[in-house]
Amino acid sequence: MTDNIPLQPVRQKKRMDSKHRGGCCECLRCCGRRDPRPRTVWLGHPEKRDQRYPRNVINNQKYNFFTFLPGVLFNQFKYFFNLYFLLLACSQFVVEMRLGALYTYWVPLGFVLAVTVIREAAEEIRCYVRDKEVNSQIYSKLTARGTVKVKSSNIQVGDLIIVEKNQRVPADMIFLRTSEKNGSCFLRTDQLDGETDWKLRLPVTCTQRLPTASDLLQIRSYVYAEEPNIDIHNFVGTFTREDSDPSVNESLSIENTLWASTVIASGTVVGVVLYTGRELRSVMNTSNPRSKIGLFDLEVNCLTKILFGALVVVSLVMVALQHFAGRWYLQIIRFLLLFSNIIPISLRVNLDMGKIVYSWVIRRDSKIPGTVVRSSTIPEQLGRISYLLTDKTGTLTQNEMVFKRLHLGTVAYGLDSMDEVQSHIFSIYTQQSQDPPAVKGLTLATKVRKTMSSRVHEAVKAIALCHNVTPVYESNGVTDQAEAERHYEDSCRVYQASSPDEVALVQWTESVGLTLVGRDQSSMQLRTPGGHILNFTILQIFPFTYESKRMGIIVRDESTGEITFYMKGADVVMAGIVQYNDWLEEECGNMAREGLRVLVVAKKSLTEEQYQDFEARYVQAKLSVHDRSLKVATVIESLEMEMELLCLTGVEDQLQADVRPTLETLRNAGIKILDLKKGKNKRLSIQIQAVKVDKMFCLWLFCLKYKSEQNIELCCKYKSREGCDGGNDVSMIQEADCGVGVEGKEGKQASLAADFSITQFKHLGRLLMVHGRNSYKRSAALSQFVIHRSLCISTMQAVFSSVFYFASVPLYQGFLIIGYSTIYTMFPVFSLVLDKDVKSEVAMLYPELYKDLLKGRPLSYKTFLIWVLISIYQGSIIMYGALLLFESEFVHIVAISFTSLILTELLMVALTIQTWHWLMIVAELLSLSCYIASLVFLHEFIDVYFIATLSFLWKVTVITLVSCLPLYVLKYLRRRFSPPSYSKLTS
Repeated sequence: MTDNIPLQPVRQKKRMDSKHRGGCCECLRCCGRRDPRPRTVWLGHPEKRDQRYPRNVINNQKYNFFTFLPGVLFNQFKYFFNLYFLLLACSQFVVEMRLGALYTYWVPLGFVLAVTVIREAAEEIRCYVRDKEVNSQIYSKLTARGTVKVKSSNIQVGDLIIVEKNQRVPADMIFLRTSEKNGSCFLRTDQLDGETDWKLRLPVTCTQRLPTASDLLQIRSYVYAEEPNIDIHNFVGTFTREDSDPSVNESLSIENTLWASTVIASGTVVGVVLYTGRELRSVMNTSNPRSKIGLFDLEVNCLTKILFGALVVVSLVMVALQHFAGRWYLQIIRFLLLFSNIIPISLRVNLDMGKIVYSWVIRRDSKIPGTVVRSSTIPEQLGRISYLLTDKTGTLTQNEMVFKRLHLGTVAYGLDSMDEVQSHIFSIYTQQSQDPPAVKGLTLATKVRKTMSSRVHEAVKAIALCHNVTPVYESNGVTDQAEAERHYEDSCRVYQASSPDEVALVQWTESVGLTLVGRDQSSMQLRTPGGHILNFTILQIFPFTYESKRMGIIVRDESTGEITFYMKGADVVMAGIVQYNDWLEEECGNMAREGLRVLVVAKKSLTEEQYQDFEARYVQAKLSVHDRSLKVATVIESLEMEMELLCLTGVEDQLQADVRPTLETLRNAGIKILDLKKGKNKRLSIQIQAVKVDKMFCLWLFCLKYKSEQNIELCCKYKSREGCDGGNDVSMIQEADCGVGVEGKEGKQASLAADFSITQFKHLGRLLMVHGRNSYKRSAALSQFVIHRSLCISTMQAVFSSVFYFASVPLYQGFLIIGYSTIYTMFPVFSLVLDKDVKSEVAMLYPELYKDLLKGRPLSYKTFLIWVLISIYQGSIIMYGALLLFESEFVHIVAISFTSLILTELLMVALTIQTWHWLMIVAELLSLSCYIASLVFLHEFIDVYFIATLSFLWKVTVITLVSCLPLYVLKYLRRRFSPPSYSKLTS
């Protein structure tokens, strides 16, 4: 019977621009998907659908079983560094180019790739486990056969899903019913928008009135919903019930929605599923974060390009010295292979393993407990922070508002004069209780007293009524509506709202005598100082939005029948709504300069006829499907004219503990701090202008709706800029070179999107001063030493080839070339990740030490050139020394030079270390022992009998001393006459 009912027409719309997870490609048609369209969803009948919908699965994996290995290999070989070594290894299959055993090229490359594949596989497995846990959660579904259990992944559009208290909403739904007596429920949305304040949601009026939830399946009704989009703050739809006479039509807005990833905070709710899978608001708002590359990695990449240039130059010089004789082009390739060690293949592996160690050390630091490293690729970036852009609410502050100021234009009340406000309220309601109804509140002692008391009363009454706060009564942590709510017990009352500002205002009205004691969808109750209950009917409520920057409410006083429209909002929008005055702008500026959040409160009295006319136009506008927001705003604006200005309110957010000392520490470290406060645009511009334009990469501007030529001019100076008003923390973190999230009262969304998560803002100081500094300096030393290790052996190869008539013959072959960079030197070199120049207490006590890092001196072209010269010197000394001191056999050259090379590397590590760790000593001794033990098995390359002679020992000793002793002397003289800044603090 219902199959013949015509569906609502749908409009075609352009494909969404946003990229989101769950799709295989950007083009929807390649996967058989259509453009997103509006939809008609029948309650409890998923089979009656006008289009195909995606499965309700969450997929955060980058690969699947078939694309994993090809995808990982592609991502590795798309970079020049790895592709270069792959080409080198493949070239060994050509006989003319072969220089030694295949394993000498393929084993190092295979090791590098194996480490990468294992790391990616571990990350994919973790994502798979997390996704499976979410997709396997069990929910109750209403069907004709009763309530059945269903997995989250099997939920379809049109299903009627029951969600219990403290349970995650599995899909985007329309709120149909609740078990709460007040006919509403609260949501926790911290995992969706990062805000911890509970959001009030209202069910569809028609379905809430049904006797039982099972009756939802007995009615013929459907929801017409807009196409899927990324806007989590707005929704346009209609609810229609066709089996009633007349048919019921209700408009649906954001207040009727239950978005996925939110959590039901009160009662049990029933909703009809609208969107699933990749069409969920939360999924569409989750983009794959860009793969961040730290400044350090870019610098190392630049150095490897220089080394590649050196490799090409050396190869060309060798061939040129042969006068390009014969098949010179093959000789160039052979020399490229022969000197390939100039670019160390182990560099990337060592640095990546170092990052893992740094991440482990950060997580294990007991002085910053709870710190999580979510991006292990950029720990060195923590040591290079020049500009700190910080959100304020929930980061620098506790997000706990305190009422500070009530301003009436001619008089202002602060914390020290709130007793006067309380006195005015008490006198008003005391006088009303004594006077006849006709003259209540009109006969006060004096005219001045009457005027001031009335003004204060009107302001406090407006603040007590114009909000979205709901009082919730709890007893021993368990909601007890039957007893606590009946008597409005103050000790059991807790205020819930979508903003801490709202709660602060209502708590203040309670402190001065006018208490909010009850509220539901249609009514509100206030208690006077004398205990009398004032009843108000809520006729309309207009929630706050980031676009309107104001909220309003229309109420009817049940005792007098008066209809009043109250509104509060930001001064920039309220200035054009209230009647003319000469103090609003000046006083708002004064309060803002004190750091207060300012709201302007106004009212307007309405006659019954005026309200009925407004209501008819408002209901008609809300039922519109096309341009609903514009039509509704136009109707509301017809009321927002010549409103009476009542007062200004000022609340203050409390700073987090130890925020000021931490900010001071960061400033002393040379970090410029830009506090992105939500306040006057002029003040923000002054802060931003203090930042050097040539150094700033990304500029974030708030409140762009202010027409400021200064801001437009400022934006044009920057390479990149981003503007937003609210919900900006995740975007800032994802765009930043290094994003740090604070797990606090603003939820975990920001910390989950961050590269590093900390539990308190004060931990940022140690994260940067200690771990950032150590990570950067350690990686700088490690990278330069790996380069030195490779340049040394390449220099020896160049000397060897030049002496033997520029022949492209390898000096070391087989296991020698592999063992050199692995078991013989890997452990001592890698132990540099444990080195530190000063103790952590000193680094925190003297944050000025951090300034040196901002200049990039630990790894620069100057230090790189110094290490290149050291490598050339030591490689030349070792090779020429071996050539001069060898006796008769070539194998003796190999024995002398290779042993001297190993000892030189071990001594150079000891020379580089600044603070010894017991693992460093173990690494040195272990490597030396491994080399001595392996000599027994290296008879193919080294004469075992020769290395046991006294001649071998003294020759190796002399060569090693000549290569290392001058460097020790130079280091001593430098530390004596030009000591680094940190050495002055450790002496």
